[in-house]
Amino acid sequence: MAFFNATYRLSEQIDTDVIEGERLARHTSLRIGGTADLFITCHSYHALRRTIEVLSREEVPWVVLGKGSNILVADDGYRGAVVTLGAGFARFTVAEDGCTITAGAGAMLPRLVNEALTRSLTGLEFAVGIPGTVGGAVSMNAGSREEWVGARIRDVVTYKPCEGIVHRSHDELVWGYRFCSLPHDEILLEATFELEHAPKQDVRERMERHLSRRRRTQPVGSASCGSVFKNPEGHAAGAMIEACGLKGCVSGGAEISPIHANFIVNKGSARAADVLDLIKRMLGEVKAAYDIELKPEIKFLGF
Repeated sequence: MAFFNATYRLSEQIDTDVIEGERLARHTSLRIGGTADLFITCHSYHALRRTIEVLSREEVPWVVLGKGSNILVADDGYRGAVVTLGAGFARFTVAEDGCTITAGAGAMLPRLVNEALTRSLTGLEFAVGIPGTVGGAVSMNAGSREEWVGARIRDVVTYKPCEGIVHRSHDELVWGYRFCSLPHDEILLEATFELEHAPKQDVRERMERHLSRRRRTQPVGSASCGSVFKNPEGHAAGAMIEACGLKGCVSGGAEISPIHANFIVNKGSARAADVLDLIKRMLGEVKAAYDIELKPEIKFLGF
């Protein structure tokens, strides 16, 4: 892997910021993770395309990271390049109809939700309080138990390395519980959402109800990576983990949240190994009690 060549070529590139040996704990909501050999922020499509071309030519492994809200990074970090989308991918565009919003994949989902409120648009209230980027929310079809981001998507635009821009309509993709069939070798650039006009007060009240429920039932404000496991059909992962007596269980600086057993929080000094230990306990106890294999909702990097 020619890290030196890649670093040299990318450091001269316009609209690209390159950092060597960046601590990924600074870029994850769990505040855990070792260093990445390269941490690259691309502020334009041209910069992104050129970056991927250079990394591929120099045989440097790469991965795209949003705001790190649903990921566990290894204590040893990632031997490769972590690519993030910068300012050029954080914009919103509102169509002439006033209710169709195109959001860059690097835009923050909370900003999109607030943009909808400002314009008296309904359809995204369920997403209030969900952290991360639009790109991350679309790729995992984020949402509540009853509503998902994918239901509001009209179309998406991706970048396919070696081929270029790809446009896909909502119906060209498969949407499911915490699932979107976007190819793993493509990078989401933007998504277009179809919303409806509604009285602003009604939109605000629905947002407040959703947010109140999240604050009451989840460790909002704590360092976590969101739900650890997907809910198996007919079951709630958190309820099963709690029934196994694991709520409040501690490993090192990590704890299974006393508020919601499907969340692991960093109490300030947690390492990835601590979180992984708790995940293994949760998996083992639920398997023994229910004969059900829980499926992770979070992603793992560097393991």
